[in-house]
Amino acid sequence: MAVKIAFIGAGSTIFMRNIIGDVLHHPALSDAKIALMDIDRTRLEESELVANKMVASMGVAAQITTHTDQRAALAEADFVVVAFQIGGYKPCTVTDFDIPKNYGLDQTIADTLGIGGIMRGLRTVPHLWSVCEDMLAVCPEATLLQYVNPMAINTWAIGAKYPQIKQVGLCHSVQGTAEELARDLDVSVAGLRYRAAGINHMAFYLEFEQRLKDGSYRDLYPALKTGYEEGRYPTATGANARCPNYVRYEVMKHFGLFVTESSEHFAEYVPWFIKSHRPDLIEQFQIPLDEYPLRCEEQIADWAAQAEALRDAPTLDVAQSHEYAATIMNAITTGAPAVIYGNVPNSGQIPQLPMGAAVEVPCLVDGNGIQPTVVDDIPPQLIAMMRTNINVQDLTVQALLTENREHIYHAAMMDPRTAAELDLRQIRKLVDDLLTAHGDWMPDWVGGKTGGPTT
Repeated sequence: MAVKIAFIGAGSTIFMRNIIGDVLHHPALSDAKIALMDIDRTRLEESELVANKMVASMGVAAQITTHTDQRAALAEADFVVVAFQIGGYKPCTVTDFDIPKNYGLDQTIADTLGIGGIMRGLRTVPHLWSVCEDMLAVCPEATLLQYVNPMAINTWAIGAKYPQIKQVGLCHSVQGTAEELARDLDVSVAGLRYRAAGINHMAFYLEFEQRLKDGSYRDLYPALKTGYEEGRYPTATGANARCPNYVRYEVMKHFGLFVTESSEHFAEYVPWFIKSHRPDLIEQFQIPLDEYPLRCEEQIADWAAQAEALRDAPTLDVAQSHEYAATIMNAITTGAPAVIYGNVPNSGQIPQLPMGAAVEVPCLVDGNGIQPTVVDDIPPQLIAMMRTNINVQDLTVQALLTENREHIYHAAMMDPRTAAELDLRQIRKLVDDLLTAHGDWMPDWVGGKTGGPTT
């Protein structure tokens, strides 16, 4: 019987193309029933066109349907992929950058932590909960493959309210960073062996090795550390040309291990690199302020040309991406084992971190589903760093679960980057300004224009 895959947020055509293209490369999935769902009919039609061209180009038997009704798309699904951005680049992301700027609070990406990540979490989690409600009604045994930021807040919130949902949060930072480091070291990524664990966007390589010709393995950390000290790393090529990894190498120098998320992300998760009174740090570590809005503008400009090319092409070359979604679907469907890095609610996988928090660990996937492994040897200084981010995630999730506006302020006040720049009253006023500006994008319980003293 053909597998059914529901893709919620399929108007993200390029990402849909990557995921569904990967799916079609697996024989066990090539006849899948694929339900594409989005509220934007124009983007949905573009995705439908691209998906059907991929099916025709590969000569497979997959069937594509489109839906603007979420529950109809989810009915009897085996797998549910979610990839949406509530509020979009405009107006919500622009708001998340512009209003903090009035307070002297600069950001780089603002989608995972910080004041921007908190606001995105408040907008996003209720919609993910609605997906879970519909799944329980029409596909309760389906596996939820969640690609939405803020990943850790989302995964934690789903696990807290809907523990019966089989879910995993997916990110490409672990495998993507391995490729970057292989480029710096001038070694083959295929010859790497590594083990990483932590929280999303703050996991660290506990082991990072290269397979030698005699079958033994060489620890690559000495080469990374020496290369940074001698100024040979990081390189600024390819994807890192605009945002070289000085922040991550500097963190490795002081904390011992290399983090699996980009420098532009990581710089705003900690208090050490972005300070309004220290512009020298921005220059020294080449931190790209306002990087996400710049990327959005570039992607919007590129998309028009890409969409036209995809519409006009009689056939499509369906390349495989390095996302995990299709690998997971194939492993569960066929029973053929695979190992991925996934974000799951902590039930002891990292005993050093709070139960329920979203942790990123190696996971075995086979016919029994997604089985996260235990990692209990993360160095204490890195656990301490993760807890500074978990504090913010926890308070944001608590705000959503209890509908308590005060916890939104508490989350922002505990954020490392925000607290390094603003005092308590400024943070409270900033949160009020953002909640007011976002208006109906926020949950109804947020309400009102102010939550307390500001002067």
